[in-house]
Amino acid sequence: MSVQVKWERKDGILIAMLIGHIDSSNADRFQRIVESGIDAEDQALILDFERVFFISSAGLRISLVISRKFNDSGKKFGICTLSDPIRNVLAISGFDQIIPIYESRAAAINAFESS
Repeated sequence: MSVQVKWERKDGILIAMLIGHIDSSNADRFQRIVESGIDAEDQALILDFERVFFISSAGLRISLVISRKFNDSGKKFGICTLSDPIRNVLAISGFDQIIPIYESRAAAINAFESS
């Protein structure tokens, strides 16, 4: 199974609901899919990991690349709804210190709307 993305927009916030797994075999495709879904009007991007079952270091790297590209343009970025195993991978790698993590999609939306 590869990664799939379902999109939602809410008041300038783009939400990418990821489904599947992200590893070295599909990391480049994952990046292309997410980057192609971003419109110039989008002021924030949330990657929702609720239905991601596995992420490798390649997937983490792409998440960081997307985060930096989005933040470099003065926009907001975050990830949400991580399973415990994926949250642990982010903590061990230190990515939880670089990328904002939210418990739920609603918490991420609220944080972006509040700032």
